[in-house]
Amino acid sequence: MKTRALAFTALFAALTAAGAFVSIPVGPVSITLQFLFTAMAGILLGRRCGALSQLVYVALGLLGLPIFTRGGGLGYVLQPGFGFLLGLIPCAWIIGLLARRGSGALWLALSCTAGLAVLYLIGVPYMALILNVYLHSGLGLRDLLWQGMAVFLPGDALKIAAVSAVCPILQRRLCNFDEFRT
Repeated sequence: MKTRALAFTALFAALTAAGAFVSIPVGPVSITLQFLFTAMAGILLGRRCGALSQLVYVALGLLGLPIFTRGGGLGYVLQPGFGFLLGLIPCAWIIGLLARRGSGALWLALSCTAGLAVLYLIGVPYMALILNVYLHSGLGLRDLLWQGMAVFLPGDALKIAAVSAVCPILQRRLCNFDEFRT
């Protein structure tokens, strides 16, 4: 892997960590900017480097760096939001895979939506498992879907719109990201 690709991979891991600190608590999981940077990583770096950036982020947090919304360390796997952190890795991969097939804003928005669906498919069941089995909360499906997905959808739609508008400009103006997108 080229030095430049490694540098951008590390940059997006750091941006995702920074996105965790822009946090609005709304229940067991907080609203953050992590998905925004994950989507950008997938689009700009492609599926491999995009997913690798998120893997690096999650690994560093599990090693004990306090870069998750509520800290870090191996014990974080018992947090209700950890499934969403795990979901960032395949989310970036899916976005990167789909984004390379087109570059228009609509196509990028659809790619991000597919990645977001993967994020929710991993995050919500994990949250349900932690809340209902480990913490014995007894939340029903309706409450789980509200607290783990519905409350986030308006903000996620704004993030998708922003990423779809900004990434094509970044691709053209800042540097040639095509070398990463394989």
